[in-house]
Amino acid sequence: MTNQHDIEKAIELFKKAYKLQITGFLEDAITHYKKSLEIYPTSEARTFLGWTYSFMGWYEKAIEECHKAIEIDPDFGNPYNDIGAYYIELKRYEDAIPWLLKAKEAKRYESPQYPSFNLGRVYERLGRWLEAIREYEEAIELVPDYKLAYQALTRLQAAMN
Repeated sequence: MTNQHDIEKAIELFKKAYKLQITGFLEDAITHYKKSLEIYPTSEARTFLGWTYSFMGWYEKAIEECHKAIEIDPDFGNPYNDIGAYYIELKRYEDAIPWLLKAKEAKRYESPQYPSFNLGRVYERLGRWLEAIREYEEAIELVPDYKLAYQALTRLQAAMN
């Protein structure tokens, strides 16, 4: 049984792992995420471990971690979006679509613009430009100053003229 001290230690390790990750110490970040998960497994730690793997180009391992994150908390939106994003990186666009659609429906997701933007990227690559435009517009509706979505929308509209 996990006690409050264990949870606090797991959170501390998670925070340290994140700092290591964003400063480029990826192997050390992986070690800390794994230690955090040993103490108290969370969907967030699984997702961020996967994200670290993706930084290393290990997309299949990243996808595995996201599946484990979904098992822990199916309401957490990040792993669904991340699976879709990793499939985009692998140029498996059709495989990305169902995961991005699930991300858009997630009950707990602080950045709901990302799956819309990523769906726009997928549809654009598949030549489904009107659907791409609709997704980019949705991302902008969710976050009006979302520059990447605005740039993608502008670029695609220009290409259609």
